[in-house]
Amino acid sequence: MITKLSHLCVYVLNQDSAYDFYVNKLGFAVHTDAPMGEGARWLTVTPPEQPELEITLFLVAEGGMFDKETVATMTSLIKKGTFGAAVFTCNDLMATYQELLAKGVVFKKVPTKEFYGYEALFLDDSGNWFSLAQVN
Repeated sequence: MITKLSHLCVYVLNQDSAYDFYVNKLGFAVHTDAPMGEGARWLTVTPPEQPELEITLFLVAEGGMFDKETVATMTSLIKKGTFGAAVFTCNDLMATYQELLAKGVVFKKVPTKEFYGYEALFLDDSGNWFSLAQVN
């Protein structure tokens, strides 16, 4: 029986800029940062109040996992903002929205009242989008 989710993968186009975005803009903590070879590394971050969930910032690059054609396709899709990777929650959406805006985070949807609470949508530095929600 499955008991929990421990890792979530977010495909990124540059691990250095993803590190900066997730740590310095979103305020996540680095859990693991270890070389994997071929210029990539095993880089995981955790939300401040959920250290048991590791978000793997997985580099989209030609090598062990991906061939050249796959990298080109994935890169194009990520840059287009195709992937909605997750929902993050906060206690005060307007304050968090203002804080992230001040740090340069790009939003594709401003805070809006929804049936479940309030939601905004933001992009990471690669183009993945996330929901930021304050639930009722």
